[in-house]
Amino acid sequence: MTDTRAEVVLNADKIDLVRERRTLLDRVSLTVLAGEHWALIGPNGAGKSTLLGILGAYTHPTRGTAEILGHRLGRVNVHDLRALIGQVNPRHPLESARTVREIVLTGATGTIELVPRWTPSADELRRADELIALMGLTARAEARWPHLSQGERGRALIARALMPDPRLLLLDEPATGLDLAARERLLAALDELRRNRPGLTSVLVTHHLEELPTSTTHALLLREGRVLAAGPADEVITTGLVSACFDHPVSIARANGRWTATAG
Repeated sequence: MTDTRAEVVLNADKIDLVRERRTLLDRVSLTVLAGEHWALIGPNGAGKSTLLGILGAYTHPTRGTAEILGHRLGRVNVHDLRALIGQVNPRHPLESARTVREIVLTGATGTIELVPRWTPSADELRRADELIALMGLTARAEARWPHLSQGERGRALIARALMPDPRLLLLDEPATGLDLAARERLLAALDELRRNRPGLTSVLVTHHLEELPTSTTHALLLREGRVLAAGPADEVITTGLVSACFDHPVSIARANGRWTATAG
């Protein structure tokens, strides 16, 4: 008999995070299955990026347990575990003027800069170009970091995160600083990525509902470090729950798969 149960990719069980006597996360629980695409939503300071840091194996919880791709934090080499996770941070600390292709290739080594005397294989070069094309950046493959728009940088970093073919992709406010057109191109690229890689699981942090791709399947609302609601996106992203999360009356609507929030 075939086991049809979906694989658990992330499992956080009643995790707390305390720093300098301040509780940043309070008994947060979350289970993410393979192929799901979650949004972590909440106001500034709610704990979204803090939770993402635990899910990316960069922070350990003070209490509770966190399992990532079947490995429990505290019982695994986090450097090995991070290599299995694609992580996208729009504040990528690149200092040199690398090309888009070079930036994407650093995803193969898990480094910020190219490794001295490292030569990518033919397969790695082919994969980098495929990912650059997927992100709509073929014409900009030789453009250098200082000459890229913020939107182009974001798409280049997603391609970089996908180089090791991760099963889990974490995105920390990837639409930060983008204008309307750049944001739409980024979200279209994420939707295309999710269609092309049905086994990929992702978690995206935002506090703007307009920044959610249409392919978002689930959502978790965080307020003051606590989970207000979690589950299928259409059950969580509602007028009542989002208003409570942001402590402000908003009206939620969805059209063509995209959410909008109107104050009042």
